[in-house]
Amino acid sequence: MSMTAIDEVNTRTDPIERLRSTMCATRISFEWFGTRKSLTRDQKTQAAESFGAEGTFLSAGKKLLDTGHPRFRAVNAVRQRVRSYWTSISLPFPESGIRLLRQDTLTAFQEQMHQFTVELIEAVSNLDEQYLSLKSAAQERLGSLFNDDDYPVSIIGLFEVSWDFPSVEPPDYLRQLNPELYEQECQRVQSRFEEAVRLAEDAFLGELSQLVSHLTDRLSGQADGRPKVFRDSAIGNLHEFFERFRSLNVRSNEQLDVLVAQCQGIVQGIQPQELRKRGELRQQVASELSGVQATLDGLLVDRPRRQIIRTPK
Repeated sequence: MSMTAIDEVNTRTDPIERLRSTMCATRISFEWFGTRKSLTRDQKTQAAESFGAEGTFLSAGKKLLDTGHPRFRAVNAVRQRVRSYWTSISLPFPESGIRLLRQDTLTAFQEQMHQFTVELIEAVSNLDEQYLSLKSAAQERLGSLFNDDDYPVSIIGLFEVSWDFPSVEPPDYLRQLNPELYEQECQRVQSRFEEAVRLAEDAFLGELSQLVSHLTDRLSGQADGRPKVFRDSAIGNLHEFFERFRSLNVRSNEQLDVLVAQCQGIVQGIQPQELRKRGELRQQVASELSGVQATLDGLLVDRPRRQIIRTPK
């Protein structure tokens, strides 16, 4: 679906239909070499004896490799970047492991995921160069707990990331095979998307509240009689939120839309260095953001009672 088509859908449908018409379900999976292993029964018994305990009442494991090694951290960092990226461009869905992605960003998503795959392969290859050294270090540290059978010959291929696009809509074949069951599935899916709208709204509310609260505290608070120090990211993170909200917002809550616009207007064009140098501007922004925060707090408290806004047909 083109951007124009999506925009047309956005102007004529309610939030739930908008979500179903412009989004697709995505799922990301990881295969990761496990670096911890439970002790055998005999090993637990041996360990328990030093405490005067019974082995059956002891839960214990051993660490196979040093995950703090820079090359191991580089591998795990790829997984973290994948998760952060996926979360930043998608909305939550009430099924474990599934998030909703705009259909018009699928190509960019595919390209980025392939890039992550390349980065992961390279990071694992670099780690594998140090694998024997890490294994030897583990043997020294584990002593009699070391078991060579716990270790593969190589770790190449033991770290992978994959993704797919599971269907979350009722299967069309049910319409002919069992109309009653098909209708039940339609109702179930409708309910899931209603919950997805709530989850998206709650996620935006929570993130905006956290960002505004942090920046307000940095601007209005003092430490040892002097204004608190704040990083440029306190402003930058807000601008990133505005862009993500613009892209993913399904316009289910008019109050939230107004608050985001109000907050954006407060910090529009203001550079972090200006806030550091101009105390009057600093207090003005802090005061205006405090008003936004007060309204956000009210919305957060009232979340369970709010209803999804539906556009009349």
